[in-house]
Amino acid sequence: VDIAELLEDLEPEIAVVIFRLVKKAKAADVFSYLGSAKGVELLEIFSKQQLSDVMNNLEPDERVALMEELPGHLTQKVLNSMDRENIALVRRLLGYPQESVGRLMTTNYVRVKQDWTVDKSFEHIRKFGRTAETVNVIYVVDEYEKLIDDLKLNQLILAEPNAKISDIMDNTFEVLSAFDDQEEAVRMLSKYDRVALPVVDSGGILVGIVTVDDVLDVAEEETTEDMQLMAGMSALDNVYSETTMAEMVQKRVGWLVMLFLGQMFTVTAMAGYEDTLAAAAILALFIPMIISSGGNSGSQAATLIIRAISTDDIKLSDWFWVFRKEFQSGILLGSILGLMGTIVIGFWMFLRGEPLSMALGLQALTVGTSLVGVVLFGNMSGSMLPFIMSKIGFDPAVTSAPFVATLVDVTGIIIYFSVAVFLLTGVVL
Repeated sequence: VDIAELLEDLEPEIAVVIFRLVKKAKAADVFSYLGSAKGVELLEIFSKQQLSDVMNNLEPDERVALMEELPGHLTQKVLNSMDRENIALVRRLLGYPQESVGRLMTTNYVRVKQDWTVDKSFEHIRKFGRTAETVNVIYVVDEYEKLIDDLKLNQLILAEPNAKISDIMDNTFEVLSAFDDQEEAVRMLSKYDRVALPVVDSGGILVGIVTVDDVLDVAEEETTEDMQLMAGMSALDNVYSETTMAEMVQKRVGWLVMLFLGQMFTVTAMAGYEDTLAAAAILALFIPMIISSGGNSGSQAATLIIRAISTDDIKLSDWFWVFRKEFQSGILLGSILGLMGTIVIGFWMFLRGEPLSMALGLQALTVGTSLVGVVLFGNMSGSMLPFIMSKIGFDPAVTSAPFVATLVDVTGIIIYFSVAVFLLTGVVL
């Protein structure tokens, strides 16, 4: 890792010279820790032998991840540097859908047969374990290579040498499909607290494993993507430092235009109450406070629900339970802010020289009552939109803070002025 970080800061020509000093056995490991941009730069100027050494010694999943990042002109050069066996393996793994477990898994694992003895299994582990991604978990297959169990290494260590593998099996194991989304691997490894999980094809044949270190990058990417979506933009394809200005603008402008057009509904809503504003101009002073309170409550609710859905804390079927809970919390939050708003606004208006009167009290009550309605609406929209998006097949993170805030802006204006018309007609209006 330290060597890779050093190489990241060097010019490609110098980095290649330093890379030659790395022991052959460690070269592939060092290369695997490089960022994709630096890795491509080095591949461009590697000698034929260097290229072959690195590509043939990378882990299968790392090799596939690299091939996905390569520019077209470099792909054939890299493929030609690999052994036939590795080329076939890369093509097989690339045959799985993008962002599937099949592209994340490694084929370097240890498997034993159920009719072997523990002693024979250890001989096999000693022979093939050095190249395996992990030997903490050993996989048991039948004569057709179908997965039938997995065993922790300590189960083998504590078993009698002459015991059969079938005698220490419990036939309980968790498994991933090669066609599962990579997010499923993150969820399963976290849920069952495993260091590795087996991957099978549609026929139950063991085809690879996914280890916890494989999914760390996936978890980080998914978190980054969700944060970008929640900020009101499309997810970047590369890390920020490798994203071009054109791509940055492209990823952000669409949402900004949509949100801008959404704000036009707010302007339209305000235009509908132009006469009300003209009769009681002081109402306009409190619009930002009321609208932002609703937007803040909606953003809080959306963030909580999006995170709960992504961690499987709640499911789509829990929507009504969430609805009731957020309705109650919305009423409480709105009431707290509404009471505080009524008192603070009334006192503030009095300090500005407004005489104590029914008009002052009703204006303060208008703000307080509106806060209850707007905060409640923000809470409900922020909590329900992620369920709606998930139900129709979208990432719930799309219901971002800016999206919720824009929705609350429009509705908040309508709520505020509707309350004002109801309470102030005949008094101020």
